[in-house]
Amino acid sequence: MIKTLIATSLIFSSFSTLANLNTPLTPEELRIEKASQAMPAVLSAFASEVNQFEQQFKSLSSYAQAVDAVNDYSKRLWFSAKKRIATTQNLDDRALYWARLQSSKIIRTTKPAFSLSTAQQTVLLTLLENGSRGRTDLSYSQNTTKKILLTGFDPFLLDRNINQSNPSGVAALLLDGQVINYKGISAEINTVMVPVRYEDFDQGIIESLLAPYYALNNVDMVVTVSMGSKDFDLERFPGKRRSVTAPDNANIVYGGSKTAPLIPSLNDRPLPGTEFVEFSLPVSAMLSAKGPFPINDNHHVITLKKDFEPNSFDELKDAIAVRGGGGGYLSNEISYRSIRLRNQLNSDIPTGHIHTPRIAQFEPETEAKIVKQIQAMLERSLVAI
Repeated sequence: MIKTLIATSLIFSSFSTLANLNTPLTPEELRIEKASQAMPAVLSAFASEVNQFEQQFKSLSSYAQAVDAVNDYSKRLWFSAKKRIATTQNLDDRALYWARLQSSKIIRTTKPAFSLSTAQQTVLLTLLENGSRGRTDLSYSQNTTKKILLTGFDPFLLDRNINQSNPSGVAALLLDGQVINYKGISAEINTVMVPVRYEDFDQGIIESLLAPYYALNNVDMVVTVSMGSKDFDLERFPGKRRSVTAPDNANIVYGGSKTAPLIPSLNDRPLPGTEFVEFSLPVSAMLSAKGPFPINDNHHVITLKKDFEPNSFDELKDAIAVRGGGGGYLSNEISYRSIRLRNQLNSDIPTGHIHTPRIAQFEPETEAKIVKQIQAMLERSLVAI
């Protein structure tokens, strides 16, 4: 992966100005100051690591050194976040999110002691993203019966609530590397944290993550998780189109609506596939998981013609999707993209989406209950996958 990124940067560096870059901050990075004022303890959780990285970055004398430094640092940040949430029982996903942004701001704005092209800077930012999201930590090292891949999301809608947490991100940090057991069957869980950005989805972040697993059928279940509404919802019929006016974390509003839902992109072309897909999670087993929140097998969808709950996938034939089971935002889309890719690659890996109960900004006790019930759903599923 690193060699590929470096090669790409060399191809394009001749077209970029070799200079001491001062790239404009992203909308996410621009929120750092407000976040620092609103929740200083969260923004300082990894202050030592971030400050050390900044000093190291300033002292580097070559691009090759920068690649190694960012690669190592990003992995340490992911491991530190997992260790912090597990050992302190401070169930807070926000510290990692904001530390990643503080670190990307350093790469984007710090004057290095060597010439850095735009393409090379992009490589460094990609390394930071991949390592600090768990994408370079996806090895199954335990001798378990089953293997599960789970994704969570960053906090989102931060201009509404700058201190928002996301239970799916807490789940990703707590469950990564864990071994679960049920009725003599064991499973190792690996997790990845996904950005809430349309552009990343359009450039194939989900497809590049999941394609190797579907092509080789080398995990036993893929579960995507995001924050939803009141209860747990297992989203049976994800839809293809975007139809919400809510911005992503980059403040991009895609433009879809209830009357004119839009098809997303995949590598600069319209995303292929049917209007709806159907999940393949072991529903009955998951519904039996005990916990404080109801678990629903959600059939609800909205098409251009009607708002209803189809009993079967056949009822969606010829329909135009407005909202899938997961809505018209990226939580629905990650589910659609993963199932579409599974079907395209003729994989039989059970795949689907769990929407968690919604929290108001930051509720660690509630998030602990949510993660515990997610784990119970995964455990119960082991007898059925």
